[in-house]
Amino acid sequence: MQVSARGLTFDVRAGGPEGGEAVLLLHGFPQHGGEWDAVTPALHAAGLRTYAPDQRGYSPGARPAEVADYRLPELVADAVAVLDALGVDTAHVVGHDWGAVVAWALAARHPQRVRTLTAVSVPHPAAFGYALATDRRQRARSAYMALFRRAGLAERVLLAGRGVVLRRLLSGVGDPARVAGYAGPLRTPGALTGALNWYRAMSGRDLKAVGPVGVPTSYVWSDRDVAIGRAAAQACARHVSGDYRFVVLGGVTHWIPDEAPGPLAEVILARVHGSA
Repeated sequence: MQVSARGLTFDVRAGGPEGGEAVLLLHGFPQHGGEWDAVTPALHAAGLRTYAPDQRGYSPGARPAEVADYRLPELVADAVAVLDALGVDTAHVVGHDWGAVVAWALAARHPQRVRTLTAVSVPHPAAFGYALATDRRQRARSAYMALFRRAGLAERVLLAGRGVVLRRLLSGVGDPARVAGYAGPLRTPGALTGALNWYRAMSGRDLKAVGPVGVPTSYVWSDRDVAIGRAAAQACARHVSGDYRFVVLGGVTHWIPDEAPGPLAEVILARVHGSA
């Protein structure tokens, strides 16, 4: 389905029983709403209604040209506007990677719209900032961001050879068909730039502005994540004032929704049911 919000058109995957409690699923880089396809069947079976939008830069109808249009406040405003357009007052919010950053900020700034939060892979922005400042290993893990912020160069590197580097980046997903399903749309002119603009618009000011989260929250981290280390993951608890659960998935890489959809669905459902 397509949803019009803020003058943009978002492609949204919707499923599950009509009238079920709403779950907003926010994807990360370099994926799209389809990254939740293996997670949603369990949520639907539990009576939940899911909405997984292709976010700003990923939906062809929501791809503004200016880097400043991809600042975190704009991404959060999109999520609120999509909920409004769907007629959803409150939702259980789940985010992976960059989607987790949006989810943290949404829960902090609009707690009245968020029933529960399940953040996957990426911790609260303040915890990530702390790790960057204090842990040289996290700085090494995050070195790739310098390339992603280089307009033009990042596109050339990732898309060279029909996107071989982009596909290699996604190799932890496992299934070659799913890797191709993520990488393929980003080879459309302008698509990868829209996705990379999230990195180019990223600022310490916007990340620091994300306050503590008071809604019931689960943070899911995997111990083979090459992007997020243990220091950042463990610092997350300091920035949640509500009920908090830290779940570690052993032997799993960064691509949790693809690699461990069953365990992730169990964590989401435990959080949803635990909030009752």
